[in-house]
Parts: sequence; C-alpha cells; structure tokens
Amino acid sequence: MEGEMSNFFKVWLSVYLCLCYCYATAKLLPKGCTRLLCLLPIVCLFLYLPLFLSSIHLVGVTSFFISWLANFKLFLLAFGKGPLSSDPSISLGRFVAVACLPIKIKQNNPPPNSLDEHKNTQNDSIPSLTNQNNQFKENSSPAKSHKNTQNENSQQHHKENPPANHQNGPQKSHIDGQFKQNPHPSPPKSHKNGQNKENPIPQKPKQGHRVPLNNVTKGLLFGILLRAYDYSDQIHPKALLLLYSLHIYLLLELILAVAATLARALLAIELEPQFNEPYLSTSLQDFWGRRWNLMVTSILRPTVYEPTLDISRRVVDRKWAPLPAVLATFVVSAFMHEIVFYHMGRMRPTWGVTCFFLLHGICLTVEIALKKAWSAGRWRLPRLVAGLLTVGFVMGTCFWLFLPQFFRFGAHVKAFEEYAALGKLFRDLISPFVSRVR
Repeated sequence: MEGEMSNFFKVWLSVYLCLCYCYATAKLLPKGCTRLLCLLPIVCLFLYLPLFLSSIHLVGVTSFFISWLANFKLFLLAFGKGPLSSDPSISLGRFVAVACLPIKIKQNNPPPNSLDEHKNTQNDSIPSLTNQNNQFKENSSPAKSHKNTQNENSQQHHKENPPANHQNGPQKSHIDGQFKQNPHPSPPKSHKNGQNKENPIPQKPKQGHRVPLNNVTKGLLFGILLRAYDYSDQIHPKALLLLYSLHIYLLLELILAVAATLARALLAIELEPQFNEPYLSTSLQDFWGRRWNLMVTSILRPTVYEPTLDISRRVVDRKWAPLPAVLATFVVSAFMHEIVFYHMGRMRPTWGVTCFFLLHGICLTVEIALKKAWSAGRWRLPRLVAGLLTVGFVMGTCFWLFLPQFFRFGAHVKAFEEYAALGKLFRDLISPFVSRVR
C-alpha cells in the first residue's frame, strides 16, 4: 500500500509538471498546429502514466481524469477552445485544477439581452409616450376654437385642469377620456426606468447547495452497500448485479464530488454539478445528455459532437445533421472507455464496452429521429412509463455488456481487497487515540 501511494504521488507530480509546461506553451505559442505539436508529447505521456499504478481505484481515477478528460482539454487548448482557453488571464493554479480535475466552472454572468435590453427598451418607449401625449395636447382643442375668445380658452383650461384641492371627483382629460388627471391612489406600477415593481423582470434564482446533503446520503448508502457484500453468498446473482451497478454509480459520483469539493475549497469557485439524478431519466437523450456524468458530456460536445455536426450539415439536411454527430460521439466515448478498462485490467479488450456504447448510440439516434419525425403530434409516453423503460433499458444493457468487462479482470475482488486494506489502515491510525481515551 505504501509503495502504491508513492507511485501515485509521483504520477501526479509528473502531471503537475506537464501541465505547467502546457500553461507556458499556451502563453508563448499561438493557437494552431504549432501549439498542437508541442502538446502532443504530453498527450502521449498522459496515456502512459496510469500504467505505473496497480490499485483498481487509483488507476481508474487517474486514467479517467488524465488520459481522457485532460487530454481532450489539451486538444481544445491547442486550437484556442475549451475551458482552458475561456479566460486568457487564467492563473497557473486554476489552469492545473481545470485541466486535471473533472470540474466545470459555473458562469455567473447574466444572459445577454436580458436585463439591460429590457431597461433600454423601456427607456426608449418613454419618449415615444411623451411625444404622443404632446401630440394629443396639441390636437385637443375643439373644432370651433377659432371662434373662442381668450377668456373662453382660459375658462376651458381651468375646467380641464382643476386645482389640486378641487372637491369634485377625478376629471377626465382631453384625450377622449382615456387618461385621468387625478386617478385614484394605487400602488405604483413602474419604476422611473419603466420596470414593473409588482412584477419585476424574472431572474434565474440562485440555486442553493443541496449537493452536500446528497453526498452524505449517498456515502451512507455506499457504506451500507459494502456491508451487504458480506452476505453475497445469500444474494441472488441478478440482485448482486444490481448491487454492482449501484456500487459503480455511487463510487463514481462520490469520487467526482470529492474532486469538486477540493477544487471549490482551493480555488473558491462555483462549479457545475457532475450528475443530475440519472435515475429520474425519461429518455436516453435525457439520460446521456442532461443527467449522467455531465463532465464527459461537456468535453465531448466541443471535441467530437460539434465538429462532426458542422461536417454533417454539409452532407445531409440540417434537420438530420445531429444524428451522425451523436453516433460519432458514442464511438469516441466507447474507445476512451476501452482505454480506461485496459489501464485497470491490463488485458486485451473484447470490445464488450464498445458494443454497449454503440448500442446506446444507435438507440439514441433512432430516438432523436423519431422525435423529429413525430414533432408535429407531440405524442409522449407518461413520465412514469418512460422513466421505467429508460432505466430498465440502461440497467439491462449494463448487465449484459458493461459489467462483465469488470468481472474479466476481477475488479470486484480487487476493490474489496483495497477496501479491507483501507479499513485496516484507518483502524491503525485511530487506535492510539482510542486507547488514550479509554
């Protein structure tokens, strides 16, 4: 265990030094092929570094963070795109954190053309109302005004503009009675800039931090799950597969939450969520695009989906252009998963993971095509039925194609051994303090 932690420290020290080189390269070289050629050795090194680790958890995390996410961010950096290029004045610490951690900084800037555009629109409308009132005033004299004397005009002006202490009720103005000079008291309807006080411009509410509570709950569930494995001999094999699937989901979400918490504490930044309750998905598009592992989605979109979409728009109709882009995204995701599995098992791939992602890519493509074809009818399944079908399909294909790849190299056995070693290390650390208390 000590030797593995030493290797883990050396690997991540190498990652830090490599990212310092990438930071300097981005500052000195312009975007394009020259920068790409200077970053390619780092990309190759990041593919090789996880092989120095043997722990199933450490190598899986390092491969996912470095060989996949960091490399894709470096490819975007080479062409001046992605999270590493969004802020030209980014500091070295933030650059390293964004590059090697599965995080996405939340943008707090208000959406364009929202509040300011509303203010400008309201302010522009005020002069037009003033001009309209002035025009009404100029055209408000009676048809026989040329016969009236100055005294009659003054009397008429007195009638139309009574004093403030007049005892009569509110008088109608000269604009056909549409406006009132002295309306009844009522709550003010607008500010001086034209905004409504009672109905202000809707703004997106700032979401509260409910993630810590979720993570605590999921951590407890993960602990209960580990204890349930003690009775694995008495659990049905199908139920055991369900526990393994839940194990992978909880472990992945907790690892990403720890990484996000670390980045939030060190850099004092707000981060986008990594998961969005995938068990509530109502379609494959909802599951893969808006709920499951959003960090991968956010990095695959600019690196694979958008370039493929631009190419497909030149070949097929614009309506159907997203279909090949979606399929290409799943192909690349499948290939990167195969690399992560190779790092963990060091075994020749059987392409079961690739089949899993290709199947989901094809099914998602068909789903999007059907939605586009039936968009006029807007027919939808009930949410409960759609949710059960989606989660059932994901779990069924996971049992069939995805989980067996873990069993090939005994990932579950290695994981339990590491949990036991970690528990022993924890007991050895706290035993001196417990003995002192007693």
